[in-house]
Amino acid sequence: MQVLGDLVAEAREREGALFESTERAAPYSYADFAVTVWKTGNLLRHYGVREGARVAVVAGPKAPTSDDEVGWLGGTPDPVMAFLAGAVDGAVVDLDPPAAVDATVMIAPNDWLADYELGPGTKALAYGGPPDDPTVAHLEREAWSENPLEPPAEVGPGDPVLAADRTYSNGDLLAASREVVEEYDLTADDEFVLRTPLTDPATIVAGVLAPMRVGATIRLGPDPTGTVAIGDDGPEERVIDPATVF
Repeated sequence: MQVLGDLVAEAREREGALFESTERAAPYSYADFAVTVWKTGNLLRHYGVREGARVAVVAGPKAPTSDDEVGWLGGTPDPVMAFLAGAVDGAVVDLDPPAAVDATVMIAPNDWLADYELGPGTKALAYGGPPDDPTVAHLEREAWSENPLEPPAEVGPGDPVLAADRTYSNGDLLAASREVVEEYDLTADDEFVLRTPLTDPATIVAGVLAPMRVGATIRLGPDPTGTVAIGDDGPEERVIDPATVF
């Protein structure tokens, strides 16, 4: 396994649920999730995303309320799909974009898009909604009809994929996720709860990539519980401190 795209391709062949959410009766299976990532990656390519392009992703629920904070996953895995779609295209993804966004594509909950000033070359895609603005693409609707095959990008382990406190490569994130799996003896029977935001690279590594490596399930929605927590304040016996991931 060299790049994040390999992890997505491996997920395509897995059985079981990657995400369970209180917002949806049926779980998101590994296979369906992988195909959706590929479809989304192919959609992003239509909007100019290529190797080295910049993609901005804002994590949040499909229908944010005044109590919701930017950066938290909520009950939908759409921001994770968007991050991995950018990764399989070879893009550099910013999960904590500034108010003035300079990127090829900006992906955010429809109700939060107005909070950002987009550059003249930035295409807006919204999840949730659907958007009333005809210049904004509806992510779910447009991705649904896309090619369900892996995008034809050329990505290497040293290529950058995540912009945060520093720029992380595919190899950086995969190596860190492997260490988390080994240190905490993670297995497919584990259920993960994320109590830290996606704006922290450690959340991506320990709360998304590590469970994907072993075929575990990530639980979403209000007050979920599991066997492994990213961040504290829950009943789980195993807690991964994000500060220890890198």
